Amino acid sequence: MNTHCSGHDSPLGMSRRDVLSRFGMGLGAIALSDMLNPATVNAAPANEERGVMESLHLPAKAKRVIFLFQAGGPSQIDLFDHKPLLKELHGTQLPEEIRKGQRLTSMSGNQSSIPLVSSPFQFAQHGEAGTWFSELLPQTASVADDLCVIKSVHTEAINHGPAVTYVQTGSQLPGRPSIGAWLSYGLGSDNVNLPSFVVMVTKDKGGQPLQSRLWGSGFLPSRHQGVQFRSGKNPVLYLSNPDGIDAHGRRAMLDALRDLHEVKLAEHADPLIETRISQYELAYRMQMSIPEATDLSSEPDHIFEEYGEASHNPGTYAANCLLARRLAERGVKFIQLYHQGWDQHGGLPGAIRKQCEETDQASAALIRDLKRRGLLEETLVVWGGEFGRTDYCQGKLVGDNFGRDHHPRCFTVWMAGGGVRGGMSYGETDPYGYNIAENPVHIHDLQATILHLLGIDHERLTFKYQGRRFRLTDVHGNVVKEILA
Repeated sequence: MNTHCSGHDSPLGMSRRDVLSRFGMGLGAIALSDMLNPATVNAAPANEERGVMESLHLPAKAKRVIFLFQAGGPSQIDLFDHKPLLKELHGTQLPEEIRKGQRLTSMSGNQSSIPLVSSPFQFAQHGEAGTWFSELLPQTASVADDLCVIKSVHTEAINHGPAVTYVQTGSQLPGRPSIGAWLSYGLGSDNVNLPSFVVMVTKDKGGQPLQSRLWGSGFLPSRHQGVQFRSGKNPVLYLSNPDGIDAHGRRAMLDALRDLHEVKLAEHADPLIETRISQYELAYRMQMSIPEATDLSSEPDHIFEEYGEASHNPGTYAANCLLARRLAERGVKFIQLYHQGWDQHGGLPGAIRKQCEETDQASAALIRDLKRRGLLEETLVVWGGEFGRTDYCQGKLVGDNFGRDHHPRCFTVWMAGGGVRGGMSYGETDPYGYNIAENPVHIHDLQATILHLLGIDHERLTFKYQGRRFRLTDVHGNVVKEILA
């Protein structure tokens, strides 16, 4: 078992001496290659089946991840974190001894009044453990015994761009590999006919913009970046043959291109050439596998009823959840769903109700569907956003209409399946819902735990780039062992 899994350690499965011997390259050529493109030395071998890890670091509980990312920051106080004290103090000022001088965003930092605002929604306990859920999440509450609700997640990021980037890549700064890319790099693919990392974004949703770098490969080889599936006739852009080109012509073109690439490979031993060849071949295979995987017409009526009426409409959150189950069945390693619209600075009561109507039933249906098919125990499902919302009102509190600002100090994420203990809550916030009272879970702790459940030691899956070994969790992070089954 390797101490480190790094692209710098024998990227072609050969030593430097073997590379020199096989391809007749001089030391000067090696040095020139390093200077011109140092990333090529770290490129992984073009092998769809295996990642760079020779074996798992740990016994794996999960084989894959489905991440239901709720972009914008869902209000934990209106969904999961029941705070009766706020009803008593509704409209009064946030005490300074609770705020403790903590940073506020520019949107509410200059308010002369910071009134506490309670949730207008009813809460009740569900499942054997009595987990609290808002009335807005009746379907999610119905699978409470399968969920681990973590109420003490926190982040340093207070604005959307850095916060979403932090969750997805382990850094607030753009340019790092996304978590799906890390898994593809380390573990490879379980289905050579499909991408190991698939991304779906709910169509026709407003909100904070999502950029492709969120599912990018950063400094890892480009074949590990996420492949975005879209609704419509062509789920993957540029995959279909152009007019006048049939499958036979496409195959002939790829064969000729492979011959040219292999000539170049024999001259320069550039792993990126192998990567390019493998990507062309994957695209060819995907011409058959993608239409089959994304065709929901074979699903029986009762499945559409379970996921909700919107599941008939490709590109909706419900349809994407159903497609996520189909991709999980077919061995896709990391399936990322994005649903925008949770950024409710004003008009929260009506807006969050609509968001829950779009997501609650399908999220719960996914859990039930996976469980019924025997897939939940090997599939880790994660639900959450980039941060939470404040316990005070942004702007003036006028009647029942209010908004909540960004709150990185504490928010809620739930997980299910894949080796996580179901039917439990972990972590607590203070009675105001403003600070963490016990068992804090940092973004890097969450990422370390996800990797752990997949059999990866987060400190050992690394990639050497610009003289430093990088990893998803940067320089810290601890597995949250208390939530493991």
